[in-house]
Amino acid sequence: MASAPGVDRMSRADGTRGNRIERKRRARVVSLGKPPEWASFSRRRMDMAKGNAAGKPLTKSEVATQLAEAGEISKKQAQAILIAMAELAYKQAKNSFTIPGIGKLVLVNRKARMGRNPATGEQIHIPAKKVLKFRVAKAAKDAIMGAKK
Repeated sequence: MASAPGVDRMSRADGTRGNRIERKRRARVVSLGKPPEWASFSRRRMDMAKGNAAGKPLTKSEVATQLAEAGEISKKQAQAILIAMAELAYKQAKNSFTIPGIGKLVLVNRKARMGRNPATGEQIHIPAKKVLKFRVAKAAKDAIMGAKK
């Protein structure tokens, strides 16, 4: 599509520039009369500053950052601890691996059983298998859910 001479490619017929989202962002800045909170920070950094109030799970990097601050160690050391803990859990899961105050990884043997195909109603044989389960510690349940009355 060729543009008219002297007209910038980003210009629109209504005289605005940029896409619709960009125009909305600019309109918000103008209507507020001052730069909004997000003008100087990314949304992710704001979530971290507020303690991740948006309800999103913490990333590995965010967990390492918070551990580093709490333990007064470097972020690299905190990441190394996370990696070492994960590797230890992988190796020890056969014998059950416990993280005190959080829970326990347990390898469970499931028996063979009969199941039913919901589409046809036909009975099928489900073979025995090993599954990995995580059992949450009582202390973690009470801290998160609140103690039972």
